[in-house]
Amino acid sequence: MYREIIEAGKTALGIEFGSTRIKAVLTSMKGEVLGVGFHDWENSLVDGVWTYPLEEIHAGLRSCYSSLRENIEKEYGITIKKVGALGISAMMHGYLAFDEEDNLLTPFQTWRNSNTGEAAKRLTDAFDFNIPLRWTISHLYQRILDGEKHVEKLAFVTTLDSYIHYLLSGEKVSGIGDASGIFPIDSETMDYDEKMVQKFDELINDYRGKSSLLNIGWKLRDVLPKVLVAGERAGVLTLEGAALLDESGNLQGGAPMCPPEGDAGTGMVATNAIAPRTGNVSAGTSAFAMLVLDKKMSRHYPEIDMVTTPTGYPVAMSHANNGTSDLNSWVNLFAEFAALMGDQGGGNKTQEASGLVDTSKVDMGEVFSKLYVNSLNGDKDCGGLLSYGYLSGEGITKLNEGRPMYVRTPNSNMNLANFMRAHLYTSLGAVKMGMDIMLKDEGMKCERLTGHGGFFKTKGVGQRYLAAAVNAPVTVMETASEGGPWGMAILAIFLLEKEKDGKVTLDKFLDEKIFANMVGSTMEPDPEDVIGFERFMENYKKGIEIEKKAVEVLKD
Repeated sequence: MYREIIEAGKTALGIEFGSTRIKAVLTSMKGEVLGVGFHDWENSLVDGVWTYPLEEIHAGLRSCYSSLRENIEKEYGITIKKVGALGISAMMHGYLAFDEEDNLLTPFQTWRNSNTGEAAKRLTDAFDFNIPLRWTISHLYQRILDGEKHVEKLAFVTTLDSYIHYLLSGEKVSGIGDASGIFPIDSETMDYDEKMVQKFDELINDYRGKSSLLNIGWKLRDVLPKVLVAGERAGVLTLEGAALLDESGNLQGGAPMCPPEGDAGTGMVATNAIAPRTGNVSAGTSAFAMLVLDKKMSRHYPEIDMVTTPTGYPVAMSHANNGTSDLNSWVNLFAEFAALMGDQGGGNKTQEASGLVDTSKVDMGEVFSKLYVNSLNGDKDCGGLLSYGYLSGEGITKLNEGRPMYVRTPNSNMNLANFMRAHLYTSLGAVKMGMDIMLKDEGMKCERLTGHGGFFKTKGVGQRYLAAAVNAPVTVMETASEGGPWGMAILAIFLLEKEKDGKVTLDKFLDEKIFANMVGSTMEPDPEDVIGFERFMENYKKGIEIEKKAVEVLKD
């Protein structure tokens, strides 16, 4: 049956550019996963800027699709020649700047960069609206404040998913969820907030004209992508786009494309959290928690981003730059030890020239699972152990740089279970501080919270710790491990549904067509876990001063 579906092109393709992995998911029109593809990559720190070169972006796109194509060929014995619809997603924010000839004017700055402090503060004050360091408008304004000449040549400023979408379709657009991380959105007009647009244009008036430091001739709307909402067509896959995507040359052009979205929006879709009072937490390389609001916040908070669902509903988001990256490094360390223990008399045979141990024969899934599950045997408060997985700056805790750190007192209860539990807790530490503002300080209601991302892959562990962190029930769906790219494929399907029935809404479509028979598990918070997590957070907040001192003393 699935073979015929693929041959007929009755499929949806979702591709998401994550921080460490690009992933493609091909689904049926019911959302059933037919095949997946992967490409692993890492950002580079070049001249103090976290970036990915364009060549790596293009190569990663092709490699990921090739992996999917090969998976389909192996599983069904056929080659993908056409798809019914597709969409592109990626990590939000950052800064990609191009001139009229599509030349990149300055290295791509990812969301991870926090070198926009002055711009973010000025914009926050001018707009009376929290503008985080990582937002595209912060990067753009900082480049202007710094007098960088390339801004004079700007023709297109955008995010990663919008850029890839442009390569495949020729359309300079952004889904409203991703656009809400570029510039503030007005949920009434489903567009950039016009008053704030005018305010920004006023702010840069001093940089216009030949007598000024810079000679800027554009206005903001000239260079930003057009905003579209879920269900609107955002062009089609061109022949050039198909050739770029599929280096085998088999993929045909012409497939409808839905608006590109950020990983926050696809996470909402993948967890069916796009209606008011629903929320989701995505935990992986970064971590973010989102709650769809049914009332306005009383004021703006520097720890909280205001973004939107793919349909434009206002969403409060607690976004932490640092998630499980440092935790993964520790797991890799234990994998090296497992490799050494498994080497019967080989000794140095597993040693590489770099001094690293060859872990190619170690089952990493088993290593993760055993360490995660064993953490459940630890003390509820991690026995006084404390860690910070800060590979980069962390806006919520007001750090522009990070230093991964592990600390304990002489009387802390040091064992493997507590060690891992502390690293799992701290992966949620910063994002919990933002959630506490929403749930405790603002009294927002959350009727359904869903977790997704690698943090939840080991059943019953990450889910339990998140329930303790927010003191609320947490649901994890069976599709949690597919995450954002699956959510992007669902948005592509919704485009086709919307074109057939203009009255269908995204929340109704998800409830009735996608999640009606979806299997998931819900876990209530354990009261003792809740108390333990709060005790851990007391130390976590106090220890931020140690982290600040580490940044000051340990120069990178």
